[in-house]
Amino acid sequence: MLETHELNIFVNVAETLSFTEAAKRLHISQPAVSMQMSNLENRLDTMLFDRSGRNITLTEAAEVLLPLARDMLNLSTQIEETMASLQGELVGHLRIGCSTTAGRYTLPHLIARFRQQYPGVRVTVGVCSSESAVDQVCDGRSQIGILSHEAACKEVEYRPFFEDHVVLVVPASHPWAGRESIMPKDLIGQPFILREELAGTRRVMQAGLLEHDIRLNDLDVVMELGSAEAIATAIEAGIGIAFFSRVVVQRCIRAGILAEVPVEGLCLKRQLNMIRSSRRAQTRTQTAFWDFCHAPENKALLEMAVQAA
Repeated sequence: MLETHELNIFVNVAETLSFTEAAKRLHISQPAVSMQMSNLENRLDTMLFDRSGRNITLTEAAEVLLPLARDMLNLSTQIEETMASLQGELVGHLRIGCSTTAGRYTLPHLIARFRQQYPGVRVTVGVCSSESAVDQVCDGRSQIGILSHEAACKEVEYRPFFEDHVVLVVPASHPWAGRESIMPKDLIGQPFILREELAGTRRVMQAGLLEHDIRLNDLDVVMELGSAEAIATAIEAGIGIAFFSRVVVQRCIRAGILAEVPVEGLCLKRQLNMIRSSRRAQTRTQTAFWDFCHAPENKALLEMAVQAA
């Protein structure tokens, strides 16, 4: 009979393609990982890994086993959480894949309040792309995902999480810092710092500017960065200006380090969504957090989290 601890090791090896990295994840020795995988291969009478020096790849059998192993581990977790909950306490491990910086800034506040109610729940938030967040929810690696757009996938259920505002941010010393507003045409020729091409804030900015016949080529793009925090530092250093999630940058604005500048006729918003699998069995922990985030009485809590981020 297959053991769940062996399947757990297998899944970690398959995801990292490394016995060493899997050992680090699981806090066990690398020889122990190798031994367990050899035992699993002997029990299944098939090779799961093609080993070439320090590199490994998955065999066809491993590719078939991987989703089944994840399903079995998820079911095992669901059984354990359900049995534990019969004692009156909600316990478990909630895994969230989050692709948006704004989402990561609001989640800690919600998680903190959730754990006040359910202290037996452990939460892991993984940073990833939108595509990866959807994949993780579909294959069971994450139970919940936070995205800045809807992905074309029939296997996930969407619910609005919150509405994020994208605003123009400049250094506190910038001539615009004291202005009530500027015109869209004033942006032309200004040194701009952009997020990477697939970032949600960049897509929203491009769409909004296009309504005023302004394209990226019309802007003086001096830098592209893949981190919102790095862009905030670059703005503070006077390298340029940027369109930014208000949630992410509002602490710097309140501290007087950066300034938000309204742009006439430009109201940039994006809907952040929460997703979960529509075909996988939901754990009680997952359902409790999903319902907690979307309960009418917690809408005010979410707004407070957005303001406090």
